Amino acid sequence: MTAPKNVALEPAAGALPTGRWITTKRQRPMSLAVMLPLLRPSVPGGADNGEDFWALVAKAKLATEIGFDMIWFPDHFMLANPDLTLSEGGIWECWTTLAGLAAALPGVPMGPMVACAGFHNPGSIAKMAETIDSISQGNFVLGVGCGWYKPEYEMFGLPFDHRVDRFEEALHIISSLTRTGTARLEGQYYQARNAVNLPRGPRWQEGGPPILLGAKGPRMLRLTARYADAWNSDWVARPEDILPMVAELDTACADVGRDPETLVRTSSSRFSFDAADQNPMVVHGTPEEMAAVLHRYANLGMRQHLVTIDPRTPENFERFADVIGVFDQG
Repeated sequence: MTAPKNVALEPAAGALPTGRWITTKRQRPMSLAVMLPLLRPSVPGGADNGEDFWALVAKAKLATEIGFDMIWFPDHFMLANPDLTLSEGGIWECWTTLAGLAAALPGVPMGPMVACAGFHNPGSIAKMAETIDSISQGNFVLGVGCGWYKPEYEMFGLPFDHRVDRFEEALHIISSLTRTGTARLEGQYYQARNAVNLPRGPRWQEGGPPILLGAKGPRMLRLTARYADAWNSDWVARPEDILPMVAELDTACADVGRDPETLVRTSSSRFSFDAADQNPMVVHGTPEEMAAVLHRYANLGMRQHLVTIDPRTPENFERFADVIGVFDQG
């Protein structure tokens, strides 16, 4: 049966979200995570040839040693410049990178922030998520979204039209496969014909890895309320910017009949030690001032805050250890 266009699907039987989240080793009012983009230049062998995978492993290991609870990695073919033109910087492929990181750093929580559903068949996404959940020993969070950067789609001839329609069908299949092990859908864009997801990962009895959506628009927020265990705000400039987004998320929960307390809320922002960086989205200051910003997010009910440290060098990661130290002091 083909799903009528613009009529919301409902999660499959047994595939309802429960608001599960990861367990971290440190006892904090809000866990701390870090984004690990890895850039390479457009010309191999150039003066700045970027970092290889093992340099990324070292950076991720350093992040856990200085106090971060979780590692996130973006899913892109290329990155955008500030003016949204195509960047010359490249990035390692998300899913294979996460699989390697999970094997190299046993038990470290990690996930994609967020995996682009438009880059893969939903059955493939569910299989990859189940596999990495096994490699990570049950410490994987499936962050997923509909994508946004059109040049990436055009580069490989991927359809960019009706992205949310396509995403809703993909999410229906992904959530059913990871939570129940089976899926059925005769959609307009995707089909799952008595599909199965085997073998199952370590959390199959709990419903597989938690699903997180990064969402802002009204329809994506409703999909978050309907399907997700957790929500991420995407990048915001100030803690106060979260408030209207949380209000809209609560409304979306009410619209679909969900208790908003069962949805984990997480936030993201950029921190920089570069005094010349005048980006209004970036947090500057002393360790005490930066830690105070993190506490403001915690006081707004965020379960986790995702940090991007600019520039993303090992030296700046070590400098951020002072921020984490002050944060943990309360």
